[in-house]
Amino acid sequence: MNLRPSLARSMARLLALALLPASVAGITAVTASAGKSAAATTGCQLSGPVKHVIYLVFDNTHFMRDNPNVPSDLEQMPHLMNFLTSNGSLLTNDHTVLISHTAGGILSSLTGLYPDRQGQTVSNSYFYFDPTGKPQFSTSFKYWTDLVDDSTGARDNLPNMVFDGRKNTPAPWVPFTRAGCNFGGVSTANIELENIGTGPFGDMSEAFGTGSPEWNDANASMAAPSGTAARAKAFTDYVGIAIHCAQGGGLCTSNATNTTNSRADKLPDEPNGYAGYLALYGAKYVNPAITGGNTCVNDTSGQPVTDPFGRCGFPGFDWALAKNTLGYVAQMQEAGVPVTYAYISDAHDNHTSSFPAPFNPNFPRASGPGEADYKAQLKAYDDAFAAFFARLAADGINKNNTLFVVTADEGDHYAGGAGIPQPDGSLGYSHTNCSWTTTPACPSNQIGEVNYNIKAKLPAGTPTFSVHRDSAPAFWVNGQPARTDSTLRKMERDVGELKAIDPYVGSDPTPVFLRLADTVGEKTLHMVNSDPARTPSFTAFGNPDYFVTDAGPSCGSNPCIDYHFAWSHGDIQQEIANNWLGLVGPGVKKQGIDSQTWTDHTNVRATTLVLAGLKDDYINDGRVLIEVLNTKALPQTLIAHRETLLRLGDAYEQVNAAFGKFGTDLLTASTHALNSADESVYNTTESSIENLTSERDALASQIKAALNAAAFDNQAINEQQAKAWIAQAKSLLDRASALAAAG
Repeated sequence: MNLRPSLARSMARLLALALLPASVAGITAVTASAGKSAAATTGCQLSGPVKHVIYLVFDNTHFMRDNPNVPSDLEQMPHLMNFLTSNGSLLTNDHTVLISHTAGGILSSLTGLYPDRQGQTVSNSYFYFDPTGKPQFSTSFKYWTDLVDDSTGARDNLPNMVFDGRKNTPAPWVPFTRAGCNFGGVSTANIELENIGTGPFGDMSEAFGTGSPEWNDANASMAAPSGTAARAKAFTDYVGIAIHCAQGGGLCTSNATNTTNSRADKLPDEPNGYAGYLALYGAKYVNPAITGGNTCVNDTSGQPVTDPFGRCGFPGFDWALAKNTLGYVAQMQEAGVPVTYAYISDAHDNHTSSFPAPFNPNFPRASGPGEADYKAQLKAYDDAFAAFFARLAADGINKNNTLFVVTADEGDHYAGGAGIPQPDGSLGYSHTNCSWTTTPACPSNQIGEVNYNIKAKLPAGTPTFSVHRDSAPAFWVNGQPARTDSTLRKMERDVGELKAIDPYVGSDPTPVFLRLADTVGEKTLHMVNSDPARTPSFTAFGNPDYFVTDAGPSCGSNPCIDYHFAWSHGDIQQEIANNWLGLVGPGVKKQGIDSQTWTDHTNVRATTLVLAGLKDDYINDGRVLIEVLNTKALPQTLIAHRETLLRLGDAYEQVNAAFGKFGTDLLTASTHALNSADESVYNTTESSIENLTSERDALASQIKAALNAAAFDNQAINEQQAKAWIAQAKSLLDRASALAAAG
């Protein structure tokens, strides 16, 4: 089954949901005192004044306005936005990766690697070809060491998080734990358990072992009736929360209970080894370790964080609301976990509607910009940040000793009309499905994605395929045909020619898809990893109003509008690609909003590590954002030749980032090639793309090695060599631009 991106991480929680939350009255929980000091972190050896690292990643939360008359998500969270702009730098020319989804976006910022080197080239789910050439479904959201086929391993035994040499991608917590720092994870992709799968290579087996009591708990939960507390129990206990303990045991061996509850932190492919480390997996074991023995952690309002049945523990990925996530982060920091990486659910969508029918007939329901519940949720998020910053300040955790890194995994496109002003000052939307056969007759304030079943629109004789359902669908064609196969080529042209009525555009048919890439173009965009079974036959980047599927749709005609979902991501439009990154702490310039520095998710890792005084055991794809860092916080090798370094960094990103000029131009050229009925045009253009990409890869490899050496190995760049690389990058950009224009 291929889940909508907005629900992919919530599936396990949804299996347990069929009742509204039970009352949490009477539950005993720990309330942090206003003046409590954070536990000593003397064993944690970070750089200079940096004693804590707090990384927060939002899902689909925007700096840019989705409606020009409605303040953006960040504008409606002034306590967060003012904290970032008054105390550090808010970079608003940040970019995501392709395909732009929760998993790929988060994992690129965690690792500093493009998807081709961390595995999630298509997310939040993907297909892979089994040995017979048949596409099989998998999900991006698995624990760090799980396999593609975690049920048996027989169909694909490579890591889900696949790296160079088909090894497991190095884990982001390793430099911190090696430095003596406990590392906490809250809901962040793949650094805690993502599900309660009990296959031989599933989450529960990887963490606890087949046949363990915890593994048996998971089986018991899966056997319990849907919609019961028993069904939710193992998910609440073991998923979404973890602590990777410091070298020597750290929090995992601080007392007898923690020693009993800890498990081996197994990373068999980790460069330079990782033997003897321990971890605490799940709220069942983390909560007592960070509260002094209690089973509950409080949110920022002082209420216990619970599942929908009132049981203390992980509330679910969709309910990783700001108050819940920040409550966990503060509690971890206070308990001697000085490095915390945490995820916060999207700020603008309706989470209170995520209880299923019959309790909520609108399950789920999208919210539009300026809608009452949209505004109320953002106000609740802002209140949570106000309480969070006040609590940390009382603990002595502040901008003077803490590196705050705050970003969003991706942007998204709002599919809907303008709302109608309401008496309370909010905007109102039509929360009904809208279907049509010819000219649409949808309300002017309609909200919802345009659902489009592509299988029903392609001509007879189209080969069998599986599709990643999205506004940018990837296609896996049965048999894994060669890219030049005539049947596949015809299918690509048929897809490229599809038109339909988009009621948000007008009453005449317009193209469904704007760009196309097969395996050649996908490689340019870092969408081909070291597992050849996962490479899509081709990917179509669409009109972002559409949600392209291979079934239904259930909203009426084909296409039709489904009001349940209105925020599209994964695609190439500016509102999706353009993102933001906030940095506050020792070494960060206090320059407010920086709208000029071009950056993307891969730069988060290198910038964080250089400020923390640490390094990875591999070469990052990203660079250190010296534009927003104080000179005294940088190694001398990033100070020397600064102007050349800045020019080199910009040239590198424009040729290597998916949304750089090189990538976007070659995607245009790829589209011309795939749409062409003249195979000589296709072959010539594809050959040019292939050659330019090979040249780019060789150049990027040299540049990123030099940038990493300057940042982490005290090796200054060679001025003349850097200038030669800049010239080579310009030549590549010029030739890519010419190829795009030639179509």
